[in-house]
Amino acid sequence: MADHHQARAAFAGLHRTGCFVIPNPWDVGTAMMLKHLGFRALATTSAGFAFARGRPDADWAVPRGDMLGHIADMVGATDLPVNADFESGYAHDCEGLAHNVRLCADTGVAGLSIEDATGDAAAPLYEFHHAVERVAAAAEALRGTGVLLTARCEALLVNHPAAIEESLRRLPAYAAAGADVLYAPGLRTPDVIKVAVDAVHPKPLNLLVSSPTGLSVEQIAALGVRRISLGSGLNRAAWGGFLRAARMLADHGRFDALGEAEPFDALNGFFRAHDRRTP
Repeated sequence: MADHHQARAAFAGLHRTGCFVIPNPWDVGTAMMLKHLGFRALATTSAGFAFARGRPDADWAVPRGDMLGHIADMVGATDLPVNADFESGYAHDCEGLAHNVRLCADTGVAGLSIEDATGDAAAPLYEFHHAVERVAAAAEALRGTGVLLTARCEALLVNHPAAIEESLRRLPAYAAAGADVLYAPGLRTPDVIKVAVDAVHPKPLNLLVSSPTGLSVEQIAALGVRRISLGSGLNRAAWGGFLRAARMLADHGRFDALGEAEPFDALNGFFRAHDRRTP
């Protein structure tokens, strides 16, 4: 537990000043490599794990136990703080959500995120007051653990008819309910990002950058964003390379795209030097 406390304290410190990038590995090997590249914290990706299991990235398509096992594996992969993408918490009601949040905290994570998406196409967001109650229940469940709670508004991702306005209504309410970090996936333009930063100030905003936006880390930091996550971006980049090579072979019988692969000796040498097996 001492190691978890240290990681949690370090993670909280990263949110106090400046801006940092928190990339999203999807297995132990990618987590190890991202630490090697110098990143200071990691986050899980529900999409990356779901795709690796042959499942869609949809609420609870990956069973709770499987997701908790994956999160624990990611925590154990390195000594970096890990933020868990815990989707909507595997429960609609506050009591069930609080129970599941405690289970997630028990994996050793330094933070976790909870969404307000229901998974129901007819009513894709939890009703406003219930959504706020869910954040408050999750915050109470984490009280005293040192685990940071990120509250996500999914209005942009579920195509809410007034997505920006609804996000700006919900994020400050989630902050007031006890969320430590606020997050609305889908924000892209500098003016909207700055409005969101100001709306939740002094609490930090997480910005998702899972595809090119024309903004650099430096430019995003200048807007006041504290944390930049990549979501499924790195995982889909890996899928992109895999599919380019596989399609070229399937469609044209050519191996050209394999020339873009990372050299075997480089990867094998890295994992030989960082072998996690007990001697």
